[in-house]
Amino acid sequence: MGGCLVALVSLITPRVVLAVMWLTDYTTRAFESGLWPTLGFFVLPTTTVAYAIARNELATRGEIGLAGVLVIVVGVLVDLGGLGSGARSRRWKRRSWR
Repeated sequence: MGGCLVALVSLITPRVVLAVMWLTDYTTRAFESGLWPTLGFFVLPTTTVAYAIARNELATRGEIGLAGVLVIVVGVLVDLGGLGSGARSRRWKRRSWR
C-alpha cells in the first residue's frame, strides 16, 4: 500500500518525493551509489522514483519482475511525455505569435 501511495504522489511532484526518499534511505536501499539518484533528480525524476519502488517493493530475491518493469516503463513514459509536451508547447507559442 505504501508503494502505491508514493507512486501516486510522485506523479504530482517527483522531485519532492525523491528528496523524501533520499532522507529516509529508501534510495540507498535501491541504488548502490548516490550518483544515479542524484542524476535522476535532475534528469528523469519519475523514472528514478519508479526504479526505487520497483527495487524496494516489487523485487523478489533481488530481481525486478514484470510488475517492476512495468512501473519503470510508466516512469520513463511520464518523464519523456513531460519533456515532449514542453517542447510542443514552446513551438505552439512561437507559432501563435506570428
